[in-house]
Amino acid sequence: MPAAFIGHGSPMNAIEQTTYSAAWRAFAATLPRPRAVLCVSAHWFTNQPAVTAMERPRTIHDFGGFPPELYAVEYPAPGDPALARRVAELLAPMDVVQDRHWGLDHGAWSVLVHLFPDADVPVVQLSVDGTEPPLEHWEFGKRLAALRDEGVFILGSGNDVHNLRLSSFAPGVEPYPWNRSFHEHVRAALERGDGAALCDYAAREDGRLAVPTPEHYLPLLYPAATRTPGEPLRTICEGYEAGALSMYAFSVG
Repeated sequence: MPAAFIGHGSPMNAIEQTTYSAAWRAFAATLPRPRAVLCVSAHWFTNQPAVTAMERPRTIHDFGGFPPELYAVEYPAPGDPALARRVAELLAPMDVVQDRHWGLDHGAWSVLVHLFPDADVPVVQLSVDGTEPPLEHWEFGKRLAALRDEGVFILGSGNDVHNLRLSSFAPGVEPYPWNRSFHEHVRAALERGDGAALCDYAAREDGRLAVPTPEHYLPLLYPAATRTPGEPLRTICEGYEAGALSMYAFSVG
């Protein structure tokens, strides 16, 4: 199976026909049907690795101030407890919690409603462990790469540039120069398979502005780390929003 990272942006992308949601759907049309999805979402940020291990994960509306139509969205995909156990096996000796309370947050379902709109592919979420440095997340991705040979689609959902504090929602706002420069750095590092450069984002001034907190960036490392030498890297879409967001999405394989 391929693997992918989707810059999910606003939850409204779940119900609006945007250039981004259209690109996600076009990408989905090229995918072989996966046995299951393992999603690493920015919106499950924990102090210990955890996977959803329930048969029927709930749809979580983890946001506020949006139209009623968005809160009405349900994504009733089944879970896959066996895959949750397999993730824990691959990440051993890390202690991975088999979680039966979380579900699917909007980082997962706002993208999955476009990739697999029938909600008929099992989905397991893996949390972003905020206690681990970026290089450890890269190593987690490398360990999980075996799942691609087992029919599992590995999906990271976040944004490579995500600074809401500096965002402007005025019409026609241009991206900040540091937004462009860091995004271009990420693309170049991905193309050459440079995990060290991707992980050491905080050494760059534009990286510290682009990634003021790590939860939206770290999911990018998982699909990137599964890439084998010579495997193609493809752009699904890219663009800038609100001056301080990048909507870049890519696939490997």
